[in-house]
Parts: sequence; C-alpha cells; structure tokens
Amino acid sequence: MARVKLILDKRKSSAISGTKRYPISVRVFHRKTRLLRLPYSTTKEGWDEKRECLKKSVSANFGLDCESINRDLFSKSKKAQELIHKLGQRISDLDIDFLVKEIQESWEDEIDDALKLKMRNRITLKEWGGVMINRKLKTNSPGTGAWYKSSIRAFVKFNQGKDIPLIDIDVTFLKEFEIALSSQGTANGGISSYMRAVRAIYNSAIYEDKLSVPKNPFHYYRLPSTPPTKKRALDIKCIQAIRNLRYEEGSILWHTRNYTMIMFNCRGMNFIDLTKLRMKNIFEDRLYYGRSKTGDPLSVKITRELFDILQYYIHGKRKDDFLFPVKYDGSTEMYETYKTYRTRMNKRLKVLAKDAGINENLTTYTIRHSWATIAKHIGISTEIISEGLGHSSLKTTEIYLKSFGNKTLDDANELVLGATV
Repeated sequence: MARVKLILDKRKSSAISGTKRYPISVRVFHRKTRLLRLPYSTTKEGWDEKRECLKKSVSANFGLDCESINRDLFSKSKKAQELIHKLGQRISDLDIDFLVKEIQESWEDEIDDALKLKMRNRITLKEWGGVMINRKLKTNSPGTGAWYKSSIRAFVKFNQGKDIPLIDIDVTFLKEFEIALSSQGTANGGISSYMRAVRAIYNSAIYEDKLSVPKNPFHYYRLPSTPPTKKRALDIKCIQAIRNLRYEEGSILWHTRNYTMIMFNCRGMNFIDLTKLRMKNIFEDRLYYGRSKTGDPLSVKITRELFDILQYYIHGKRKDDFLFPVKYDGSTEMYETYKTYRTRMNKRLKVLAKDAGINENLTTYTIRHSWATIAKHIGISTEIISEGLGHSSLKTTEIYLKSFGNKTLDDANELVLGATV
C-alpha cells in the first residue's frame, strides 16, 4: 500500500550550501520512493522525527513561524493520505510518478489565486527560453533556436550575467537595454533582432499561461527604427546575363548557374528550400514544397526552362531521393552542413556575377528579391507582389503572395520569366 511521511532530507547532496540546514520533504512510497521537496528547511536538531514537525524551542528555528509551518506540513501530509485512501485498490494500477503528480495537484487546490500567480511569475528568461530553444531544435528549426540563444545571451550579459525573471522585463528595462547596446556601437538592426526574439519568448510564456502580467511591455515599447536596406535586386538584363552563362556540364559553376535559375523560376525560392527538395516534391507539372521559414505549403508550375534544367537532376532517382547534392533533411545535426554549403554557394555566385558583368553583390537572397522587384517593374499588381522584398517587412510580402490562388501566381511567374527571355 502506498504511504507518505514528512521527513528531513539529510542526504549530503541535499544540504543547503553554506549552512547546516536540510530541506523538509514529503516522502512518497509506492513500490518506489519519491521525495517532494517543500519550501522549508531546518537543522537536524530542529526537526522532530517522531511528530514530523519543527521543534519550536530549537535556536535553528528562531525567527520561523513554526506553528504556521507545522500547520502547512500537516495539511500537505493529510491531503496526500486522503488521496491515497480515496484511490483505494485502484492505486495498484498507478505508477509512482502519476501518484506524485496527483498529490501535487491536490496541494495546489489549497493555494490562493494571488500565491498561484506569484509562483507562476517566477519563470525566467533563460528557463522559458530554454524550453523554446529545445522545441525549435526538435522541430528542425536550429536557425531560430540559435537566434533565441544569442538574444538571451545578450540580455543576460546586460543584466550583469544574471538571469532575468520575465516579470521584471518592463518598458524601462527594454529602453535601457537598447541604450546600452547602442552606446557600444550595436546597430539598430541588431538591437531590433534581439528584441524580437525575446518578445517571441515573452509572448509565448503569456500564451501558454506561464506568465501573467497586467500589461505587456512589448505593446508599449517601440523597436528602434532601422534605415531601409539597400536594394539588392538585379534587373532584367542581369538575370538574362546569368541565364546566358555557359559552363562545362557538371562543373561547380554549371551547377551554381542551374541552382540560381531554378530559384528564380520558382518565384525566388529560398536556398534552404532548394536544398531540401526531393523527387516526391514533383507531381505532374508542378513543384510542391513547404517553406522552411513559415511551414506554409507552396506550389509552383514547372516552366519550360525549369523542366529543362531539372532533367539532369531527376535522372535515375527514386521518389525519396534528394534532387541536389546538399541533401539537407532539415535536422539540427545537418544544419551546420547546410550553412557550409550556403557559404560556398554565395562565394560561387560572386564568380557568376563577375562572369556575367554584374557589379551588384549577388547572393542567394538576391534571387528572391530580384523576382519580386522585376514583377513590380513590369506592372504586376502590388496586391499580388506588394513591393516584393523591398518591403520593410518580408512577412507582409509573403502574406500577400500566399493569399492568391495558383492560377494568379502562375500567370505572374510567366510574366516575370517572359520579361527576362
């Protein structure tokens, strides 16, 4: 039969550092033993083993409200015993961890709302941020996880190396963080990036009921303004120049040129999405894939140019085979490999730009920006392309793009590609 007992946890590993005090715990036994640590402590001399309570007359307990603490200890022990009695024979079907959880929940019913709120609001930036980071790693979003981690590190460094309870982050704290980083020469874009990451962590804690605040500081704090990003788009002639480049089949630059035109034909596909493509993403005359950044499903009609380029990469491959050598499966373990390939791709794009007589800096992102900007220049409605990647918010552009049906997007893509032929 399960049983509980109030004890002083006198294990050496449990001793409170720098003192002779030990925590008071509830020992739960049900085939196995678990200890539920309580928020009280005393010395060996201050604990009454037989009566399971604090000794009032011992100096170690002077200053403690022994009567109040003993009442709480008795209440918790009684609650646990009542639960065991209530479960009766059914308890034999339960494991120890389930029983412990039920006991803890029975205790929580006694806690008033104010104390529950106080306990909930003890969660810190590193604690909840760690939860968020682990989730991103498990869902194969290591880039976002790394962003959260670097942002948390910046906040903790500003706070003199100490973790920050989320409840302590207010508008004043955010403003002082901004001023401190700005005085150290950090650009507004970098400061804004840190803020957006911590805002995501903070809002998640509220959403998941880990934090309760009268007002959200991020609703009142204004992110530092950043100067408009210098346009990185290529014009129609530059795209035509890249299309007309000729390299030996199978060479590194030949593949680089192919990847560039594939991304352009796919409405400015991100390089990370290109590296994830498999044979099964191709169905009839369309290419289907999920955008890594948002998870949104996208569908692109396979144009004549795209069809011709893909013939080399699909030859002899099976349904689950990757189309391209990077073979990025989206896992955290493969992320560093992907980043290495992305760096190499950007270096090779500079060679392409030089060979094509292009003076602008050419990167994988440029291809995406170029498709959107060319679409705007040839008169495609702003409701469809909405300033391309020249918007201050990339998210806004993506929302506009994904809100239209395939036919509209296919027609827009044909117009862009037709303008560059």
